[in-house]
Amino acid sequence: MEKILSKVVPWLPSARRNPGAGESLSAEIRVLDDADTAALRALISVDPVVNIFMDAQLAVTGSARPGLGGSLILGRFHGAQLVSACWIGANVVPINITSEDAEDFGHVVKALNRTFASCFGPAEAVMGIWKVLVHGSQRAFSVRPNQPFMTLSGPPAVEPNTGLRLSTPGEYEKVLPACAKMFTEELGYSPLVNGGSYYRSRVRSLIHAGHSFIDMDGAGEIRFKAELGTVSSRATQIQGVWMAPEHRGGGLAAGYMAAAANYALALAPTTSLYVNDYNSAAIATYRKVGFEEVGEFATILF
Repeated sequence: MEKILSKVVPWLPSARRNPGAGESLSAEIRVLDDADTAALRALISVDPVVNIFMDAQLAVTGSARPGLGGSLILGRFHGAQLVSACWIGANVVPINITSEDAEDFGHVVKALNRTFASCFGPAEAVMGIWKVLVHGSQRAFSVRPNQPFMTLSGPPAVEPNTGLRLSTPGEYEKVLPACAKMFTEELGYSPLVNGGSYYRSRVRSLIHAGHSFIDMDGAGEIRFKAELGTVSSRATQIQGVWMAPEHRGGGLAAGYMAAAANYALALAPTTSLYVNDYNSAAIATYRKVGFEEVGEFATILF
């Protein structure tokens, strides 16, 4: 139980070291401030689909300055030009970081001495940062270096399953267990241990935002579910895809994914997802729907 409980802690950001706006943390890396917002927007726009996490965050905060909860955005500059950045909060998320500067960011992040739930994003950036963080104080329980990043920008290639629909606030008590089962299958521990208040709030917010999709079987139990984990005006990202075990292998997944993609494409011109490379069945389904592999992500889970 102690081992499982320890996995819950990273949901909350740690602020052991909280440098101020504009503070230099290395020769070329400093904390971004409000004046850097336009430059950060331009950096995100290099690939707003890959950079959807930061694009969505910036749409909410409106500024590159440090957040009230202790979040930071680190930026690397060549002269006056912002060339790459990294979100630091409960997670570490690289933005246009290349293999050449990933380790530099890694050393700066390591020196902050924070705890994180994960580091995710383009594989070369994540694995470069991890090359340094592996020697830090926080141990990873899963390293996933090869996750195909897939996108869809047009109509799905298969007929959508019309049974998929938005979940409603009144269905929260059914949606939550399905989400928790998916999470447990994926990560090996329950997000509801010790209460799971953050996770419960997250599920509720997805339902209220209209970003939670379900279909139920004849017994009134959730057969399939998916969410839009991140949404911006330029892209969406499908996450949390789960089919109840008793309904797997029946050829339903492609139709459900096509329906989820249609919901996503009604909000932005491109939808994306990333998937573990060993999940060959899921990859085959996504390809059947019309998703194309355009890159590779990686995820470090702490």
